[in-house]
Amino acid sequence: MKNGLYHESMTLEEQMKEIAQRGKQASRALTSLSTEQKNQCLLAMADAIDLKKAAIQEENKKDLIAGREMGLSSALLDRLELTENRVASMSQGLREVASLPDPVGRLLDERIRPNGLKLQKVSTPIGVVVIIYESRPNVTADAAGLCLKSGNATILRGGKEAIHSNQIIAKTMVEAAKAVCPEFSLEAIQVVPTTDRKAIPVLLSLSDYIDLCMPRGGEGLIRAVAECSRVPVIKHYKGVCHVYVDRDADLEQAAAIAVNAKTQRPGVCNAIETLLVDDSVKADFIPRVTQMLWDKGVEIRADDAFREALDLSKMNSPGKIEPATQEDWDAEYLDLIIATKVVSGVSEAIDHINRYGSGHSDTVVTTNEQTAKKFMTEVDSAAVYWNASTRFTDGAEFGMGAEIGISTDKIGARGPMGLEELTSYKWLGFGQGQIRP
Repeated sequence: MKNGLYHESMTLEEQMKEIAQRGKQASRALTSLSTEQKNQCLLAMADAIDLKKAAIQEENKKDLIAGREMGLSSALLDRLELTENRVASMSQGLREVASLPDPVGRLLDERIRPNGLKLQKVSTPIGVVVIIYESRPNVTADAAGLCLKSGNATILRGGKEAIHSNQIIAKTMVEAAKAVCPEFSLEAIQVVPTTDRKAIPVLLSLSDYIDLCMPRGGEGLIRAVAECSRVPVIKHYKGVCHVYVDRDADLEQAAAIAVNAKTQRPGVCNAIETLLVDDSVKADFIPRVTQMLWDKGVEIRADDAFREALDLSKMNSPGKIEPATQEDWDAEYLDLIIATKVVSGVSEAIDHINRYGSGHSDTVVTTNEQTAKKFMTEVDSAAVYWNASTRFTDGAEFGMGAEIGISTDKIGARGPMGLEELTSYKWLGFGQGQIRP
């Protein structure tokens, strides 16, 4: 089978065990690579992606054709496509990761006990990280690069719709790294060679070899992974993000933020799904933002108060607006659709977000510092903004280089996951013969 590692006679269980075992061996080998060697590999990978851009896009075209035949939505096809800018972003992300400090070996804590025993808490790699994702082949480069810099072996299981793209990206990266660093293990980055869905529960049952799983994709995928996995899973189920326009908002700024957060790229988890508007500014704000959203092709699902603030006869080229239902408040559309609601003050906005939101990213637009502080303190999300678009919840935008995912969990990593979030730690004890009485 692929890469010469497997035999046709192998069962699915044997294939997955072979991948996991090789990943574990590679993770141990990675601990011996210096920061300089890891950076060499990353820079070589970036150069190779640039050099083989045409071949990568050619394989991506195969996936796009198959995706259209499968009837993928426009949002999923957008995620799947490797445009010139996205290929360039992959290589740029690898270079940025190479430029960042090595997260391994950091001294996190140090103490000397009364008996003279010195203890140090030092950051270490996690080990073998499985990434399960849909559509976005750029995740292959982002995840593999971050895992390499943090000393982790990675096993990549993309969707069948991106199999050609994922395989050529991974192949390009490992060959480039091996060429400049003979000590680099080819099994440090592996792509699961089968699109059989049964491979996922089999792979995630191998807790002797795999240390962590990170699913990236729709809510259904993430829940299925979390329910079947025997290894720890870091996740976010969906991105139901909000913009709240306060009574003290700069309305021009608020409209620009809301439209950007919804339309700049609607098929991603940090795009907003709900717009909340304070009752005292609805008359001035709602017609303005509605027209801007319609001009971008957005369908609006609005509560009664929002619709009553509109005089359609005065609107230029009215678009689609429908009554909001209860299901709209916690819907993740990932499309040019937005739910809208009028609220009476910041407390009602906070209550709505904490009830229906997904703990991902939420924004308040206001000139009132006290209101902003209340919102930022009481909204229980991984990222909370004041006067900025939710679209900034992203590893690159946070200065982490590429990101491996976004977590809405409260234990461990939360928000965009970069290099530091891909490390664990261990305690080192330095003694002079101390024994415990």
